[in-house]
Amino acid sequence: MKETKDMKILTLIIKQVYFDQIIAGTKKQEFREIKPTNEKRLIQLDSEGYAIDDENGNSLPVKYDAIRFYVGYNKDRDTALVEVKDAYTQFFVDENGELLYYEIEEGKPYYLEQVVYELGEIIEKQVKAK
Repeated sequence: MKETKDMKILTLIIKQVYFDQIIAGTKKQEFREIKPTNEKRLIQLDSEGYAIDDENGNSLPVKYDAIRFYVGYNKDRDTALVEVKDAYTQFFVDENGELLYYEIEEGKPYYLEQVVYELGEIIEKQVKAK
């Protein structure tokens, strides 16, 4: 069992079907859309609150060692701690390859982007009896 006390862990709520796929090893990636309400948890921001980009203009994800997945919001639920092997961001584009966005203030675009987490080994799991 890996030592987890010094790990940086992201907590996410998922549906049972996706949890089961992760546990079975068939779901190797987890996706999270970046929104103004969650960007502090998902991408690196500068001192003014703007995304820090890589050389290709993609936002740099916050580095996590693992993700703690919880199924739903009930107290008695399945949970697993899963290693994050890698993470990167990708923009959403339309059929013409144009970046998709919406305005958060007049004239100020917020580009639609997601973080892709490459999942590794299951560090620990607690699965309730079915």
